[in-house]
Amino acid sequence: MFIIGVTGGIGCGKSTVAGFASNAGLPVLDADAISREVTAEDGVALPEIREAFGPRSITPDGAMNRKWIASMAFRDKPALDRLSAIIHRHVLEQMGLRVEAYREQGAKALVLDVPIPVEHGFVDVCDQVWVVWADDAVRIPRLVARGMSEDDAKRRIAMQMT
Repeated sequence: MFIIGVTGGIGCGKSTVAGFASNAGLPVLDADAISREVTAEDGVALPEIREAFGPRSITPDGAMNRKWIASMAFRDKPALDRLSAIIHRHVLEQMGLRVEAYREQGAKALVLDVPIPVEHGFVDVCDQVWVVWADDAVRIPRLVARGMSEDDAKRRIAMQMT
């Protein structure tokens, strides 16, 4: 099975590129969607997140408190690193299982939509990596349109680059 990795920073257009691949008939695994699954109500990453960040990190309905976690983690590099280590381990495990399922189904190709490739072993499983890039002058308005403040958008872009 030929695996194409699509990567790039937040707001660069990875999902748009992956969408083009999907529209062309290729299956796509979206790491961000899997991340939301592992941190949703009863998600497999929640016990570790609660242990690392305390009860405020979980909402009353049992999901990760995204707003609180983001406000804390994107201001504190060690906290972001701790959160990333927890979530990425579970996302990689789920992606591995799903890649194998596509392989067993006889898929000829697969697209992995992953924001942060190098330090998490992503490039090792890909036959080809497509890097999507956009200037911050494009990215920041995209992130603001998603509901982020301009300062938060700049902070997240800066944190992803370190």
